[in-house]
Amino acid sequence: MPHLTRKLPHVLSAVTLALLSACGGGGGGSGGGFGFIPPASTSNGGGGGDQPAAATTLSGTVATGAAFAGAALTVFDQTGAKVCEVTTTAEGTYSCSLPAGTKAPLVIQAVRDDLTLYSTTASTATGTTNVTPLTTIIVAQLSPNGDPSQLAAAIQADAGAVTAGSIGDQVAKLVAALQPLLTALNLSIDPMSGEFAANGTGQDRVLDAINVSVRPDGTAANIEITVKTLPAGEDSPPVSIVFRSGDAVIATLPPVDTASLVSPPTPAMVQALLDRINACYALPLAQRVDSPIESDGNAYGSAANVVAPACRTLFVGDDPASFVSAGAPVGRVSSGARRSFESLFRFGPTNLKHDRGNFEYFHANGDIALTFRWTDVIGNTDNDFINAKIVDGALKLTGNSNTYRAAVRPQLEKKDYLKHQNLVFHSVGYVISIDNVRDGNGDPILSKVVATTASLPGKELVLVPKTGLNTLVLTPDGTAGSALNSALWRMSARYLDPAQTGSPSDFENANLFATPPYTDEQLGKIADQTVWKLEFFRADGTTPNVVQYVRTFSRVPTIAEAVQTPLVELAPALRAELLAESQNTARGIVFGAPTPSEPNNVDFSADGDLDGWVVPNGALAPTSFGVFGRAPGPSGARFSETVTVRSTARKAMVYCQPVGGSDAHCVPADNNSWQYAQGASLSTFSFTARTARQVDVRKNFEVWTVTLP
Repeated sequence: MPHLTRKLPHVLSAVTLALLSACGGGGGGSGGGFGFIPPASTSNGGGGGDQPAAATTLSGTVATGAAFAGAALTVFDQTGAKVCEVTTTAEGTYSCSLPAGTKAPLVIQAVRDDLTLYSTTASTATGTTNVTPLTTIIVAQLSPNGDPSQLAAAIQADAGAVTAGSIGDQVAKLVAALQPLLTALNLSIDPMSGEFAANGTGQDRVLDAINVSVRPDGTAANIEITVKTLPAGEDSPPVSIVFRSGDAVIATLPPVDTASLVSPPTPAMVQALLDRINACYALPLAQRVDSPIESDGNAYGSAANVVAPACRTLFVGDDPASFVSAGAPVGRVSSGARRSFESLFRFGPTNLKHDRGNFEYFHANGDIALTFRWTDVIGNTDNDFINAKIVDGALKLTGNSNTYRAAVRPQLEKKDYLKHQNLVFHSVGYVISIDNVRDGNGDPILSKVVATTASLPGKELVLVPKTGLNTLVLTPDGTAGSALNSALWRMSARYLDPAQTGSPSDFENANLFATPPYTDEQLGKIADQTVWKLEFFRADGTTPNVVQYVRTFSRVPTIAEAVQTPLVELAPALRAELLAESQNTARGIVFGAPTPSEPNNVDFSADGDLDGWVVPNGALAPTSFGVFGRAPGPSGARFSETVTVRSTARKAMVYCQPVGGSDAHCVPADNNSWQYAQGASLSTFSFTARTARQVDVRKNFEVWTVTLP
């Protein structure tokens, strides 16, 4: 029999969060006091080795943010055998007939897309076992290394690893930690075996009120529970607890103000909003807007040109003009200035689909932050977020009052140096993305932006404009003269090879590294919903500063969590080809003279048009692919090109795109197209994916030659 862990995809990684506000109901009820309802003896009774003489039925509710509908649910018994494989219903329920001879304890796994939930029971008797973010915490607590995907293997090695008593002990600890929330809601719960439905009442109201993150790091799991309260202000810290799976005692949630537990949007409301968005984008462009269609098939216009009722009614007041985000109204203009919902004016997004909606948190004004996934007609997909407001029982899209477009996202990155395997390293940090806004003369209107957060007392990050770049970049000393080339702050970096001395900052000088680096213990204590304060300084010296707040959906991963995260890999054949082509050139792969039959494009596939990359089990499929390099000549300017790739794609084509009239890395090709100039070089191939919680996951393959100082 193969090792059981191979049957269980490792999807609960540093950035794949078993989380979310889940929806169930009923089970706990509100009578009979508060806290933990002891499980029924038929559900969790018995111990290792319990087996029925005849078939029994195991059933329950699987929910996360909504009913976990369409998930592949598998039950493994003590021997590692699959004793049930079913698909969860639209209501998030399941029912398994366990065959005679099934041996307890059992592990239940429910998989949908990149999210997996777990549960366990010590009995094979007919009964209820739910599968939710809370039961996933219990499984993490019972797993020897905190990884829920490893509990089945632990049981296979030792049937006594899970008993009714050990399950009950962990449930009691968890419920005690949740007591302030349960008291505020006047509820009692039994997470494992309390019957409930995904209807937003009873036990499900508790799940609706929290976000849960479980992040294994190889030794234990870092776990966070955040209560979705209405904050007093945009800078209010989250109400949350952070603990390790091996902790003997779980800290209790801070007091929860009952008044702050306003009714959240139901999963049905979130789904209804996404359905209405889909109905709008199902319309042809000529029906969505009344603007003239240009020769490229797209249109320009403003909110007034959005005429389809299916589209107009998406917004507050049934009026797209009510939506303004970071100063950008709905529309699309020929000047290229940024507008909101430009996709309404382009033909490509027709039949764009939106799903996997989840309520993440409240803004101080009562607006709601939602995450979702979009997929276009050719299979491109990504995760994104938007704000909405409850109006007459339905969700309507609303913008924000921000003046400037800005975002703060955690990033996990692995850099694989093909020529220097001793220098391969992981890094984690935050990317602070702020547009480099220019005036009518093309000059930046901002002199700097200062970023701070109460989660990192005393730390101040300064971003400044840099010539030729469309976003602000970090500076190590707060001055424009020392501006770097990116807005990525690497809080910690570590070589994969423990024998390698020094730090990646010794030769990676384009990014800002924290000095000293943050420890995993420090990173693990940062809250998921960290609030960043951004203060914008105008270049004219007279316009008053503007302060904006950004609340993240997830914290930065720890290095140990990053190491546990499976990432995209090069196909062996292409890896060998890239290494051979770059072996004797310091700058990487250098383009030769193009020919009509072989223009200088980037065909990222192995010889024979074979796959260029592979996506291991549990890894996020990349949604964008980029190439980085330099124009010809000893001091050739840096360039980059990025293309969107389908999640099912395993190869890509990249074509040269000139930037400005003096750009030397591209030269004309046939058919009014461009190709890479002879002597242009490629140093980096980069893959990026984004989790539902807005964590950027990046894998870079470096083919340039590193010279250590």
